[in-house]
Amino acid sequence: MFEKVLIANRGEIALRVLRACRELGVRTAVVYSTADADSAAVRLADQAVRIGPAASRRSYLNAAAIVEAARQVGAQAVHPGYGFLSEDADFAEICADNGLVFIGPPPEVMSVLADKSSARALMRRAGLPLPPGSVAPVPSAAAAAEVAAEVGYPVIVKAAAGGGGRGMTVVAIPDELPGAYARTRAAAQAAFGDDRVYVERYLTGARHVEVQLLCDSHGNGVHLGTRDCSVQRRHQKLVEEAPAPALSAGTLEALAECALRGALYAGFTGAGTVEFLVDPDERFHFLEINCRIQVEHPVTEMITGIDLVHEQLHIAAGVPLRWRQEDVRPHGVAIECRVNVEDPDRGFAPTPGRLDRFVPPGGPFTRVDTHGHAGYLFGPHYDSLLAKVAVWAPDRELALNRLERALDEFDIAGPGVRTTIPFVRRVLDDAGFRKGRYSTGLVEQLLAGPPDAHHRRHR
Repeated sequence: MFEKVLIANRGEIALRVLRACRELGVRTAVVYSTADADSAAVRLADQAVRIGPAASRRSYLNAAAIVEAARQVGAQAVHPGYGFLSEDADFAEICADNGLVFIGPPPEVMSVLADKSSARALMRRAGLPLPPGSVAPVPSAAAAAEVAAEVGYPVIVKAAAGGGGRGMTVVAIPDELPGAYARTRAAAQAAFGDDRVYVERYLTGARHVEVQLLCDSHGNGVHLGTRDCSVQRRHQKLVEEAPAPALSAGTLEALAECALRGALYAGFTGAGTVEFLVDPDERFHFLEINCRIQVEHPVTEMITGIDLVHEQLHIAAGVPLRWRQEDVRPHGVAIECRVNVEDPDRGFAPTPGRLDRFVPPGGPFTRVDTHGHAGYLFGPHYDSLLAKVAVWAPDRELALNRLERALDEFDIAGPGVRTTIPFVRRVLDDAGFRKGRYSTGLVEQLLAGPPDAHHRRHR
């Protein structure tokens, strides 16, 4: 095991990794920007290195500064968390060139999987089903129109280098396609420095289901079951649960088998997630492979009892996988919601500010991952995630009730600060959601009607 790990991230995930390292007897160092000087991660780490001002490109996206910090503190490995440089193959290669272990897959594997077009082509060769559409990028609006005419509308135009819910445009009719194609290419160039896009059939009424994997560098791999992440706003997740509800045992098994086959075929190592779209007839289609720890990893940990960050560290240190598939025995149901500092009534616009009160919930089988505290200044510089509330119960109905109870206990207040908690309550009260019968369109459905249009009080 490593003696010291540098944590190249911030917020709740920096704390999560720090705690896992401490439990394994690994010393920690964190990097921080001037905006995060008083953060909990800085306070709790063995060492902390300031790497730049608040702007991400000059701090948490500054690969040279991060590597220099790792060398300065004598770290053997770098944990990138999620977001920022966590799926940047160039950063992983820079780490290797400087004698640092990047806690994630090899750069050459990540480079292929980070590009959606090359990942789709690789997974097609591995035998995974893809949504109807182009595998390679489409070079023009006319070529995009040909693909759309072949697969049928609606279609979705996606950035080949996209991620984090960005670089996607749904197109309902042919007349909208040229403008959507141009806008998506421009947005992709601005966000990722790569304007390549592809086109695929938009699956109406589909669910977003993913499979958590662990793979070592010795050719071993296991899956840890499924998660449903269909409750999304702007293609970014709000509520996640494990296992995915209301799917047949055969579908759940087939999803897991396909995911593991694809990851091993790609040479993946570490903790990763294979994402699928599942249509109402339970036909599923490969979306992408995430090469990092996911925000929603707590729900998998709660149903399996396996600490995913511990496993990341062991795998990166070269230890053979400590689990066989028959050792993984998921039990019960876990549901997580993200508490973002956003106003759902204004298009989920961020509402930064100082937290006068911050009292998280407690109680049995209730987990809160957060970097917030009373007096914390939630600034405008980074992602709006403040906390994750995850609960476990033997069955889904009790898990839903437990999550509602936890949200009722959460006390967050500050001038101008709003959170997504009231909207999550609407999701939890929706009749379709209570039955496990919902799709990626649920948030739009709730926003389209009056506050109680899809609301059902069940108490």
